[in-house]
Amino acid sequence: MSHATITRYFEAFNAKDIPAMLECLTDDVAHHVNEGNIRIGRDAFEAFCQHMAQCYDETLTELVVFVAEDGGRGAAEYMVNGTYLATDAGLPEARGQGYRLPAGSFFSLTEGKISRVVTYYNLSDWVQQVS
Repeated sequence: MSHATITRYFEAFNAKDIPAMLECLTDDVAHHVNEGNIRIGRDAFEAFCQHMAQCYDETLTELVVFVAEDGGRGAAEYMVNGTYLATDAGLPEARGQGYRLPAGSFFSLTEGKISRVVTYYNLSDWVQQVS
């Protein structure tokens, strides 16, 4: 179930289907972003996704999902293939630049749903690619 949940989460991401992503999460999900504060709850996660959709068009490829034997934690490694659509506050100006960078996510799972998402990518690498 846990592997399927994580896979469904990423399939929804690639389909740009935020409601389907939200269905994979617990109501009190803790979202640890690469840069910024921890966001708690589906509403905060949805607001983050809406903002990201305005600034970035991303597709994840080369996805590999790992799940602990007890199903309580998981991880994924992937490549982010994106286009920088609109300038995000504090970052370089957007001019439709493309980028490709490795990233990863870590998950806690509770009763078949994602209760914690931690995302990592190298921000310096991304800034260099879009500058």
